[in-house]
Amino acid sequence: MFCALGSAVCFGTASVLQAVAARATAPGTGSGSGVDPRLLLRVLREWRYLLGLALDGCGFLLELVALRSLPIYAVGAALAASLAVTAVVAVPLLHVRLSRAEWTAVVVVCGGLALLGLASGAEGTGAGSTGLRLGVLAVALAILVWGAFAGRLPDRARAAALGLGAGFGFGVVEVAVRLVPDLAPTSLVSNPATYALLVGGGAAFLLLTSALQRGSVTAATAGMVIGETLGPALVGVVWLGDRTRAGLAPLGFAGFALAVLGALALARFGEAPEVPGAAAPADVAGEPTASGLRGGREHP
Repeated sequence: MFCALGSAVCFGTASVLQAVAARATAPGTGSGSGVDPRLLLRVLREWRYLLGLALDGCGFLLELVALRSLPIYAVGAALAASLAVTAVVAVPLLHVRLSRAEWTAVVVVCGGLALLGLASGAEGTGAGSTGLRLGVLAVALAILVWGAFAGRLPDRARAAALGLGAGFGFGVVEVAVRLVPDLAPTSLVSNPATYALLVGGGAAFLLLTSALQRGSVTAATAGMVIGETLGPALVGVVWLGDRTRAGLAPLGFAGFALAVLGALALARFGEAPEVPGAAAPADVAGEPTASGLRGGREHP
């Protein structure tokens, strides 16, 4: 559980550091779409951006450790809590003011995780069947098809649909890690879950980037939180034997629900808020976007 929470702290803090670094970088002269391919090269000179990348790497390693020891539902809820970390870290670094409702949501997330930590049992003993491994790979491929369909929807619906698809992609990664019991090269190559992990992770980042590029941050992040928590939790309980401690199932359910609902209330922090006084970038029509320069996972 410490690894799961540490992963959330790493991801949430990295989001703010990378946002600050991106906004401190000269925008340059991009095309009419506001996209400057050289921005990534410039932002890599910012120490805060590099520190954010290092934290992302540490967060991913901690997530892997947690997934090998905890039920998927506990890790998923902890990862959703990274939004609470982003919100709190944004207060001193970006001079953001949280409303009373947002502070309440942060407390709710922490309380939910505390309940979940008390109720969570050990990782389920189920190793997963070959059918489940193939099914997870099929879901990963279906996410790409879903993204192509969702990209044609109207703006707000598109953001929510792409965010949901990204959440399922991250969920595929969570499940696939549990379905890779042997790290020997021959075993990895022959295991469909290995390819599911790669395809699901790549699809998730692609869809999330697309969702945040032109749509509502809140809608995209809310869809992502739902996709990366509910689906994987269900797979862990039904097929992989994840359980709570004896007699604490209601407590575990309440903790999971509180953590996810609190994260949804903080969905606007799927991107760190705009620095006061910073200029918003232009969209394809040349008009400033509502949320300013993008932070988080897709800011370049």
